[in-house]
Amino acid sequence: MKLITAIIKPFKLDDVREALGDTGVAGVTVTEVKGFGRQRGHTELYRGAEYVVDFLPKVKLEIAVSEEQLDAAIDAIVKSANTGKIGDGKIFVTNLEKVIRIRTGETGNEAL
Repeated sequence: MKLITAIIKPFKLDDVREALGDTGVAGVTVTEVKGFGRQRGHTELYRGAEYVVDFLPKVKLEIAVSEEQLDAAIDAIVKSANTGKIGDGKIFVTNLEKVIRIRTGETGNEAL
């Protein structure tokens, strides 16, 4: 089992959710976050004053998948979140040692 953590632009959330649903992914946890990568934020003008926006709004998705679903889920995220512009985000994949569904006590892939 794997945990996919994807950081994407907020306006791409619905596209990514739909694409993941088409691949059979059962659930996604979404968190609104702020951060920066290579783009290092940007400057904005507000009421004649210029200020620096260091942390940009992003959305963090956490998706637990089986090994068989991994490549399809990653492809769905990449294709649906891509704008071709800086700041599109990143995907991190980590191993999940154990998953337990609290309600039923199921473990492993059955708990996903």
